[in-house]
Amino acid sequence: MRAWGAAGVTLPHYSAAQYTAGTPIKVGELRPGDLVFWGSSNNPSSIYHVAMYIGDGKIIHAPRTGRPVSIDSMYYWITPSFFARVG
Repeated sequence: MRAWGAAGVTLPHYSAAQYTAGTPIKVGELRPGDLVFWGSSNNPSSIYHVAMYIGDGKIIHAPRTGRPVSIDSMYYWITPSFFARVG
């Protein structure tokens, strides 16, 4: 949200709303700056986490409250559920 805000793009705070603000894409279409989402079902309303794709299968995200922003494989945890392009 903040990174896209610095580029002049306003995104909602809530991760599921960020998905609906973007254009859904497939994993094979990912480009740096696209958003990667995790949900508990195949319904976008179940989205609970978002990260920004930075290329080479890596994301930048805030893993959870109290942990610093980090760069990780987008598969470091569980397979992401949704992908979107904004801007």
